[in-house]
Amino acid sequence: MKKAMIAMSGGVDSSVAAYLALAEGFTCIGATAKLCDTSLLGENYTEQNIADAQAVANRLGIDFCVLDGVDIFKQAVVDSFIDDYATGLTPNPCVRCNQKIKFSYLLDKALELGCDHIVTGHYAQIKKDENTGRYLLCKAVDENKDQSYFLAGLSQHQLSHTLFPLGGFSKVEIREIAEQAGLLTAKKRDSQDICFIPDGDYMAFIRRYTGESSQPGDFLDLQGNIVGRHNGAMGYTLGQRKGLGLAMGAPVYVCCKDMACNTVTVGPEESLYTTTLLAKDWNWFPFPILTEPMQVTAKARSRHIPQTATVYPEENGYARVVFDAPQRAITPGQTIVLYDKDMVIGGGTITETF
Repeated sequence: MKKAMIAMSGGVDSSVAAYLALAEGFTCIGATAKLCDTSLLGENYTEQNIADAQAVANRLGIDFCVLDGVDIFKQAVVDSFIDDYATGLTPNPCVRCNQKIKFSYLLDKALELGCDHIVTGHYAQIKKDENTGRYLLCKAVDENKDQSYFLAGLSQHQLSHTLFPLGGFSKVEIREIAEQAGLLTAKKRDSQDICFIPDGDYMAFIRRYTGESSQPGDFLDLQGNIVGRHNGAMGYTLGQRKGLGLAMGAPVYVCCKDMACNTVTVGPEESLYTTTLLAKDWNWFPFPILTEPMQVTAKARSRHIPQTATVYPEENGYARVVFDAPQRAITPGQTIVLYDKDMVIGGGTITETF
C-alpha cells in the first residue's frame, strides 16, 4: 500500500493536502517539524500551529508526530539568512528552507519511516518527461497562489518523492474542501511573512538572535557626497524609499550598499534599472545543465511579473540573464527563476547586476 508523510503546518493548505492524499488511497502520517526556538517566535505561535495540525490529523484518523528540526533549521536557514544580510545581500530563506528542510530533512525522515512520498500543501505541479525521465516543475492552476518560484531549488530526487495535491485547485476550492471535510483550519488566515519572523521585522529578529545591533553610517549620493546618516546598512534594501529620513528635494531610493565601509548610496529611481544579472547555484529541470542560450520569461523576485529574457551559460556553473527591457531593483541574494510558459526551466541565486 502507498504510504506518505504529510508535512502539516497547522494551516488550511497542508490540512487539505492530507485529506486529498487519504482520498487517493495513501496511508498517511502527519508530521510537523518544530523548526525555531520558541524564545524567538513565542511559545503560543509554535504550539498553536502544532495543536491545529494534531487536531486535523485526529479528525482524519491518521498518525501524527512532531519532529525536532531546530538545530538543522538554525544551521541551514537562519544562520545563512543572517550571514547574507551581514554581507549586504537580501536573501530568500523560503527557497532555502524548501530545498534544505521541507524536501530534504522531512523527506529523509519520511523515507526512514517507510513512506514513498512526502506530501505538502504547496501550489505547484510535478510532471514527468517520459522521453528524458526527468521530473518537471510547473505552475499551479491558480496563478495567484502559484508557489513554483519558491520550489525552484528542488532536485530530481526530491521531486521524484514529492506530491503536490493542491496544484490543480484554486484557493477558494481548497477552503471549500476544508469546510466540507469539517477541518478546523478551513477559515484560518494564511501566513504572510517568513515563518520564523511572523511580525516581519527582520532587523529586530537579527538583533534578538545575535545580540548585536547594526552600526550607524553615512548615506551617500551617486557622486559619493555624504547626504545623511543611516541606522545600519544591513537594514536597507535595494529600491527602498520609505524610512530613509532624507530631504533631498526629490525622492531618492537605495541604489547600493558597501558593507565594508558601512555606507548606503541613494539616487533617483531611474538609477535602479538594469538589464543584466549574473547568478550561481543553478538548478535545472528539463536538462541537467544549460549548454546554449535560451529564450525564457524570468522572475527576479517572488512578486515579479515574469519578463521576457535570454539566459546564457557562463563558466563555473554561472548563467547570465539579459532582459529585453530594463528591470527595477534586481537584488543580489534573491532567487531568479526562469520559465517556458508554465514550466520552470531553472532557478539560481543572483550575485550581481550590470
